[in-house]
Order: sequence, then structure tokens, then C-alpha cells
Amino acid sequence: MSAAALAAAGPTALAHGPGPLADVPGPLAYGLAPLAHGHGGSGVGEVVAVLGLLTVLVLYLLGAAAAGRRGGRWWSRRRTVSFCAGVLLLAVAVSPPLAGYAHHDFRGHMLQHLLIGMLAPLGLVLGAPVTLAMRALGPGPARAIGRVLRSRPVHLIANPFTALALNIGGLYALYATPLYGVSVASPVAHELVHAHFLAAGCLFAWVIAGPDPAPRRPSVPLRLVVLGVAITAHAVLAQLMYAGLLRHLAVPPDQLRGGAELMYYGGDIAELLLAFALVSTWRRRRSPSAPSASSSPPSSPPLATRTA
Repeated sequence: MSAAALAAAGPTALAHGPGPLADVPGPLAYGLAPLAHGHGGSGVGEVVAVLGLLTVLVLYLLGAAAAGRRGGRWWSRRRTVSFCAGVLLLAVAVSPPLAGYAHHDFRGHMLQHLLIGMLAPLGLVLGAPVTLAMRALGPGPARAIGRVLRSRPVHLIANPFTALALNIGGLYALYATPLYGVSVASPVAHELVHAHFLAAGCLFAWVIAGPDPAPRRPSVPLRLVVLGVAITAHAVLAQLMYAGLLRHLAVPPDQLRGGAELMYYGGDIAELLLAFALVSTWRRRRSPSAPSASSSPPSSPPLATRTA
């Protein structure tokens, strides 16, 4: 029986089915499935990803320098450190050794997704890249960015319930349907899943606690409620995974439980950091003497958006 067929057959076939690999331990036999698909990570792809992240980081730092020259004051070091941390976490997620580990062990896969979908987006969003672009590029481009932020599509996706559906819905779609198996078998599907998790994570962090301008941002209490719903849905999914009730996840029990624990506790850490960022921003805005962290310099045109 081929490795791919064994992976499709599930734990019972691996443990008891006939054939020369019948006595192979479960984790080892499962590890053969990604190898059979040739989905063990591409050195070229990893280099391209890291070079892309390095380019983004250089552009951010150049923008910070330009914003300092244009506005007469330095761009926030705290924002810069946050954005650099987000880029670093993404680089760790897509580079060896974690990239290779994620292809052959479900616990590595879960750690990679925590970095890509929750922790790195928080760092990137708290770096306020949109506000930086508006300051660095000047009034003309800032007005264009403002028009985009006021557009109907952005109003739709910037709704916290839309962001919640994309974020949590993506998790349930991946782990409660056959999509996980498809992403393991197809490198293209695998990269698309990563892209979705990164985009959905950035969107959710921006809508909940991002310092950048956003259209018609709801009240802080409502955003805390949405975050609470996300925390609950995340915890329920992790518990279902730990209990082995997600039948489409054909992975060894020890890896399944380890991945569920990473999702549960790692997700809690990321969501608590997001809640802290939201409450901290709220307290700064309520303080009469505290300037807005994302206010534009005098040379930039005002936006008809609300910032947090």
C-alpha cells in the first residue's frame, strides 16, 4: 500500500491494516504522506518568501525615515519595533527549521499557523503601516488612501462581524472539513491557506485594535464583545480537536492533541495581547492629554475615518 493510500485510510489502516508498513508506528507512517506528495517545503519558495519579507521591512524603514523628514518628528519607535517583530515572526514561520517541521508534524503545522494567522498580524497591524504611508507619501497619496478607506468594499470588510467570519470561519473550514487534507496534498492550496490566514489575521487585528484609520469603527465595548466571541469559538474548536471529534483530520492522536493544545493556549496568548492593545488604545483616547497614536501631521489631509 502506498504512503498516500495509507494516509487516506486513516489511523485504523495504519495500525491494523495489511501490508509491509502495517507495523510502522503511527506518527512515522503519517509522516510519509507529505513526503509522498512532495510537499516537504521548497528551498526556492522559502528564499523568495524571506526576500519578499525583507523587501517589505526595508520599505517600512524607508517610509519611517521619510515620515520623519516630512513631518519634522521621528516616526514612533514603538510602531517600528512592532512591525519588525511581525515581519520576523513571519520569517520564522516560512523558514527552516519550522517550515520543514510543519510539513511533517501537525504540531509544527499548528505552530506555523499561530505565527502566520495570529501573532505576526498583530505585530504588523500595530506598526500602523497605513498611517506611515500617508505621512511618508504626502498629501496627494494620503487623499487617495483616504478615498480607498471610505470606499464601499472597505466598509464591508472592515465590519467587525465580517472580519470575525473570515477569521474564525477560515479555521473551521480548514479543520472541520476535508480542506486540511487538500492543503497537505496540494502546494498551491497550502500557500493559499497561508495567504488567507495572514490576510484574515491582519484584517481582524486592524478592525479590533489597529491604530490605522478605519471606516466607521464601532465602539470599544462592541469590539470587545466580538473579540470574546472569537476567543470562545477558537477555544471550542481546540477542544473538539483535542477530543478527536474532527473526523477529517487524519493525523496521529499524539500530534492531534499537541496541536490542539498549541491552538488553545497559543491562541489565548495572541487574543489576550490583542485585547490589551485594544484597551490600551482606548485609555489613550480617553485621556485629554494623550495625543492620538495615528493622527496625521499638519501637512496631511484629514480623513473622514475614525481611528483607534
